[in-house]
Amino acid sequence: MGDFSLGQKIILWVIPLIFAITVHETAHGWIASKCGDPTAKLLGRLTLNPIKHIDPIGTIVVPAILFFLGGFIFGWAKPVPITWRNLKNPRRDMALVAAAGPLANLGMAFLWVAVAKLGIGLHSAPFAYMGQIGISINLVLMLLNLIPIPPLDGSRVVASLLSPAMAYRFNQLEVYGFLILVLLLASGLLARLLGPILQGLLSVFFRIFGL
Repeated sequence: MGDFSLGQKIILWVIPLIFAITVHETAHGWIASKCGDPTAKLLGRLTLNPIKHIDPIGTIVVPAILFFLGGFIFGWAKPVPITWRNLKNPRRDMALVAAAGPLANLGMAFLWVAVAKLGIGLHSAPFAYMGQIGISINLVLMLLNLIPIPPLDGSRVVASLLSPAMAYRFNQLEVYGFLILVLLLASGLLARLLGPILQGLLSVFFRIFGL
């Protein structure tokens, strides 16, 4: 796809990453508002302005370190505040709110397909490369957030299927969630778990859309 300098590669990675995280969080807040909770809207978080969603550590520092180390790259934004008591049907609606983030990333992956196809059609290596990176980043974030470890989105869906007592005990794991993710990443288990699934999805995307 062409040779790029380090600075160019950083730009071509940063743009899809910021959009992936921004759309993910906005989707959470938008579905919450549709389900009766206006918290995110009142706090100005129903916006695609990335500045409103950037977390200095999760959006900048961690992805940068992982980029330079090579391998599995992910990040996160400031979580959109959700007041579950405002939801019309809290147990059901929390699952819908949680699922909105990964589904938004899946939708974004298809949009980046269009960017990649445009780049190929225009013989623009940067656009084609950025489009393919956008597909990869969004599929990674989708898969990562579907892991049922609190506070990831997959855990919210699982909790909605449990009894209130079991959901309460399950959600108590949240204090250890970040540590568990770090251990999975450091041990290589996260890459071994998600790697084959990611490669399968990428293969399907690239084959279907001729990338």
